[in-house]
Amino acid sequence: MSLQAPGEGSPLKEKGGFFIAPESDFDWDEEDHVDHQRLILLKADALASENRVKEAIDSFSMALRYGSVRPEQLSTLVECILRNFKKKVEEETPSVLTNACQTGAVDDVFSCPGCHRFIGEPVTVICGHSFCKRCLQLGLFYKCKVCNEDLRKRPGLLRSNVILSGLLEKCFTDEMQRSKTITEAELLIRRKQFEEGLALANGLIDTDPGDVRVRASRADALVGLGQHLKALDDLDICLTSAPSPEGYYRKAKVLQEIGQVDECLQVFLHCLALDESFGQAKHEVEMILHSLLSPACESVKVGLRETAHNASPHLRNKTQALERNPQKSLPHTHTHAQVQQQVQSSPQRQALPRAASAHPHPDPLEKVSRSESLERPGLSRAQSLRTHGGVGEEGLKRVYSAPQLGDQEKGSLLKRKLSASEVGQFVVYSRGNKHKKQGVTVTAGSGSVSLRTLTRDLLDTSDFECSLCMRLFFEPVTTPCGHTFCKSCLERCLDHTPQCPLCKESLKEYLSCRKYSVTTILDRVIKEYLSEEYAEREKIQAEETQELSDLTKNVPIFVCTMAYPTVPCPLHVFEPRYRLMIRRCMETGTRQFGMCISDSQKGFVDYGCMLLIRSVHFLPDGRSVVDTLGGKRFRILSRGMKDGYCIADIEYLEDTKVNDDEELLKLQELHDQVYEQACTWFQNLKTRFRNQILQHFGPMPEREADIQATPNGPACCWWLLAVLPVDPRYQLSVLSMTTLRERLLKIQHILTYLQSIPNE
Repeated sequence: MSLQAPGEGSPLKEKGGFFIAPESDFDWDEEDHVDHQRLILLKADALASENRVKEAIDSFSMALRYGSVRPEQLSTLVECILRNFKKKVEEETPSVLTNACQTGAVDDVFSCPGCHRFIGEPVTVICGHSFCKRCLQLGLFYKCKVCNEDLRKRPGLLRSNVILSGLLEKCFTDEMQRSKTITEAELLIRRKQFEEGLALANGLIDTDPGDVRVRASRADALVGLGQHLKALDDLDICLTSAPSPEGYYRKAKVLQEIGQVDECLQVFLHCLALDESFGQAKHEVEMILHSLLSPACESVKVGLRETAHNASPHLRNKTQALERNPQKSLPHTHTHAQVQQQVQSSPQRQALPRAASAHPHPDPLEKVSRSESLERPGLSRAQSLRTHGGVGEEGLKRVYSAPQLGDQEKGSLLKRKLSASEVGQFVVYSRGNKHKKQGVTVTAGSGSVSLRTLTRDLLDTSDFECSLCMRLFFEPVTTPCGHTFCKSCLERCLDHTPQCPLCKESLKEYLSCRKYSVTTILDRVIKEYLSEEYAEREKIQAEETQELSDLTKNVPIFVCTMAYPTVPCPLHVFEPRYRLMIRRCMETGTRQFGMCISDSQKGFVDYGCMLLIRSVHFLPDGRSVVDTLGGKRFRILSRGMKDGYCIADIEYLEDTKVNDDEELLKLQELHDQVYEQACTWFQNLKTRFRNQILQHFGPMPEREADIQATPNGPACCWWLLAVLPVDPRYQLSVLSMTTLRERLLKIQHILTYLQSIPNE
């Protein structure tokens, strides 16, 4: 085919050159070797990004006709539909999304950020926040709900935080016991022992009817037993008392399983409206749209295009009628019999709000039956077909199967799916139920919440003691195996071996991540309930840090090679003692340490050079490549040892300045002679040697106008001293000199000797 170029004033041309003219007949030229499907997908993505839903649907449908398209390639269309959905929800019921988002806003420190319930089995993730194990096992979200950290980076299996679990067992015994029982019920259900799991869930609901987690688990058991309608009632109660993305996802999956594709798509969108990062819900919407836009569903495109922005007139009229006659609307306290009676008496029973089934009855299992499916829009349509056409159970399933619907039915199906006027059916909540739980009382929607608090008498400092330093935790960090240590203590252990100090489990992946985040719950509890003990611990830590920050006393010494002022000195750090030393230099903020060469009698020589750390690149196994730059020269006053590495008290060296003008002129002339001689020597080197010097030390510094501007003299002297092939002891003697004249003469002597040797 030929691509039509938009006119100069065309908005398509402004948006990008890959737009295909909508009037084209798509008579592709097989010889042009153009990936037309890719162009169509690019166009569809652009249209969806600009919120042009109708045109985007046309383009995606067209792409599906020309070849295979993966469901995830419809992500921009999903985002576009979701934006319209959220906008319509906010316009019609602005408090819905706000209330749902605020459900967990008042959660206390012992609530899971994922499900906003008691954190029974706490697992600390890589960012330092803790979730209940159930939320992480279900994999309903891949980013931390607090900081958006990618939770898929977490290495190893899910292990409970040992310290935090012990604290919860001690302070919230009843809630921990109930949490274990709920976990047992969920385990039975996962093992497909639905009757046993249901019996256990029923017992838990009897003790606390407002526990949404138990009701959600019971819904799973009911689905396993084929009682989908009863499961939906439980999920409706959950969404009424505590609307959550997980709740909507569960409900949508049940609706999808019984074939109510039109309703389940709406509920999936509502899930994403509350949490756009809910990956599983987004995938389900992509799969549904992919199925509906495939060539087998040709007329669905029309329904999508025509109804993406327009509300259903029938439903709009119905809503207006209910507003004019509020006495006809369904109160949330109706029983199932009352609801059914009203539905059956209504000429348009399928338009009644779905939320009417979410009344706070004591136990829906006692009153719900399959005949009550009339109160659900999707089921009422099937019931009508059964009544007039004699359709059986198999026929009911076929009706729910969207690809087998007729053209007209498909168009209306998509109308219901994307019609924003139906949003009200899924966002009407009764906020008056009160649910009481151990240690916390929540009145849904009232804003009255009594947060869990710890009893100080139950806490003991030993409960928060690091097993390595035997002191109160300072910046507690939890490993993937569930053990907690002070951050500095753990890092020191990992310098020696990548294993947990307690259980010896491998921490190689954890070490490679180098993400030692403070466990927020423990840190907050310590600061709030053990404030005096923490203040003392913080004081000790500050004193230790201050001691390490002194750059004249107890200065860390790296015994390795010669270093010179202004000259780069890259280091490969692999010894545990020097890993610790480099880390302390970074943590204290000094970013400096001394470099000396070794001495057989004293350990290290009397003179050295300070190095400034410019960057540190950590390798996965704990080693690091440290980029440093030479700084001040120093002389050793006294030696010592700290945690395996050498330390020293030092005094800094400076060149003696020349004040006499005549002497200064002679010194300048000597400097210029040495500089010219050095340039000649360097240019006469073989290319191989010259390139090696340039790669390691960089080019020779420029000639300086004021040779006494810095305490260490001209930078070219130190560059030459570093590159000249001289014994380190000779270089050390030049480093220790405090007069520029002596240093220049020494370098001149070396250059003269090297130039006298034939350059082979």
